Amino acid sequence: MEHYDASHIRNVAILGHQGSGKTTLVESMAFVSKLIPEKGSVDKKNTLSDYTLSEQKRGGSVQAAVVPVYKDGHKINVIDLPGNDDFISEVLGITGVIKGAILVIDASVGIQVVTMKHWKQLRRKGVPTFIFVNKMDKEGVDFDALMDDIRERFGTNVISFCYPLGHEDSFDGFANAVDLKAHVYNGKECVEAEIYPDKRARVLELHNTIVEEVAKVDDELLEKFFAGEEFTQEEIRSSLKRSVISGELTPVIVGSAEKNIGVQTLLQMMIDYLPNPADLKPLEATDENGKEIIRKTSDEEPFSAYVFKTLVDPYAGTIHIAKVCSGILHPGDDVYVRGNTQRVSSMFVMTGKKLDPIDEVRAGDICAFTKLDDVRCGDTLSAPKNPAIFKPVKYPTAVIFKALITDKNSEGKLVQALAKIQMEDPCVQVQRNNETKQLLLGGVSESHLDFVLDKIRSIYKIEVFTERMKIVYRESIKGTAEGDGSYKKQSGGSGFYGVVKMRFEPAEENTFETDVFGGAVPKNYFPAVEKGFYEALEKGLLAGFPVIGVKGVLTDGKYHPVDSNELAFKMAAILAFKDAYPKCKPIILEPILRLKVNVESKYTGSVLSDLNTRRARIQNIEEKDFGNQEIEVLIPEAEVIDYTTQLKSITQSSGFFNREFYKYEEVPEYLKERVIRDNAVE
Repeated sequence: MEHYDASHIRNVAILGHQGSGKTTLVESMAFVSKLIPEKGSVDKKNTLSDYTLSEQKRGGSVQAAVVPVYKDGHKINVIDLPGNDDFISEVLGITGVIKGAILVIDASVGIQVVTMKHWKQLRRKGVPTFIFVNKMDKEGVDFDALMDDIRERFGTNVISFCYPLGHEDSFDGFANAVDLKAHVYNGKECVEAEIYPDKRARVLELHNTIVEEVAKVDDELLEKFFAGEEFTQEEIRSSLKRSVISGELTPVIVGSAEKNIGVQTLLQMMIDYLPNPADLKPLEATDENGKEIIRKTSDEEPFSAYVFKTLVDPYAGTIHIAKVCSGILHPGDDVYVRGNTQRVSSMFVMTGKKLDPIDEVRAGDICAFTKLDDVRCGDTLSAPKNPAIFKPVKYPTAVIFKALITDKNSEGKLVQALAKIQMEDPCVQVQRNNETKQLLLGGVSESHLDFVLDKIRSIYKIEVFTERMKIVYRESIKGTAEGDGSYKKQSGGSGFYGVVKMRFEPAEENTFETDVFGGAVPKNYFPAVEKGFYEALEKGLLAGFPVIGVKGVLTDGKYHPVDSNELAFKMAAILAFKDAYPKCKPIILEPILRLKVNVESKYTGSVLSDLNTRRARIQNIEEKDFGNQEIEVLIPEAEVIDYTTQLKSITQSSGFFNREFYKYEEVPEYLKERVIRDNAVE
């Protein structure tokens, strides 16, 4: 297999709203580049990148798929990404490692919610981007109106490099405004043709706009521009590449992936204008001691690679897909990962689900590994003698949880299945709550959890049901009181005798102290009293919740020289707690979360109104990029169980939030009885 150095590699993500035609575009790229002899289709469930049962069932991508295509001695690693927010981990994982993207827009519907989200993510990451306006052959498309909307919402540096052509409003090709050549669909393929006379003036206007942009980035070109001299195609191409890489210019291309219109031009523009990995700045990393180091995208550097995707295949096992950041690797070489050294037995180039073995991978390329132990998404593989660790991508926290129920015979299989799903999706969270006896599954949305549950049932063949997550409440006290505990059983022979007097008072955390004078309670029984105190705190007397924030002080007691023992004093401490607890003004505490809610400014008022109905306390409102605001609130966990659904409704699916535990606070008096009634522990 041919090897490609970094200058001949492009790593390009394909993003866009669900249904915009991303998968069809990837299929078209594979076809026109002669990677495949015949195009598959989403409807026929035979595309390269949507190969899983879940994707074929849904008719859309649910995970990143790599499809390398080849053109003019270049390798373009095309990565098809899901257009559904439920799989945000795929987008975050890829945009953190690539420096080239195609944002696909359906010309018949225009900019959609996920289109905007992906655009903002690409801008934040500084990823050079093309916009591919797809489905130009659909009825009712108004390209000029769409471009006005794109430039208004994305910025005036978005410029069309192409202009659609068509007879009697029927799209059949486009004019390339850079080289002033037309490409017209003849029913089978695009062929070069003359620009239609009625479109020539508009195409020339676009060409002049592009030339003006070219002149801005180079003083010599600016002088030529003002002198009225023509630019060479090489000057235009070189200047445009600098502008695209810097983010100063975002080209728009038009076409129809279904008819392969515009695809050859798009592939050529990827080569001409998107950066190769060697064009990029050196990557920052740390060594195993935390010292900052850099890695250049060069074959001469020590080997390093970042694992951005993990798949669990029923036949191949666990597959790790990595971007090689530096150096060269061969099968049989050792790599350092997570503090251990492992030998790489096999490497592959991945084309959809197909794995083709390779004998070498170089800096800037993407490859797949199997048979690597204890490797996770976000890990760095590096040369053992020159370890490097790249900062892992930060994924959103799980914000909605459901409790899982299955039969006892399937519990072990369910845990194993969940572990595999977590390897594939970093946004899935699994935790077992020993207090509520629930196995919890967390995700980024209701539909995200539904997808995971469907996968458990269909792929792993486990029958699983769900129930509402139980909130983990606590009990505490607001007052100080004393209690007496007496545990006596004396009926001849060895008996039990332990008497204690204890004081209980509020504290920052549960603590035990002694304040006994003389020998009322021998010191060797202090540990037994302490053990009884902590055991008593495991189950409060209001609703059976664990008790926190109590200091127990042993103040007095009695013992018997024969019948006293550790068990008697432990039980006496428990009885003393039960005696004092009702007099200590006991309360119910609920978990409070810190939420950071990210919304477009136009929705801020509606979101704040809804949060106020949920007993939220606003802490801060911060202006973010792209007209967004981040609302930081403290809110009871009981009020956010259904918040993901409500936030999507309020913000038309554009809002999102992260959550973290803050502290426990007292439940309001008017809710106390309801909490006890609905959540009392048996």
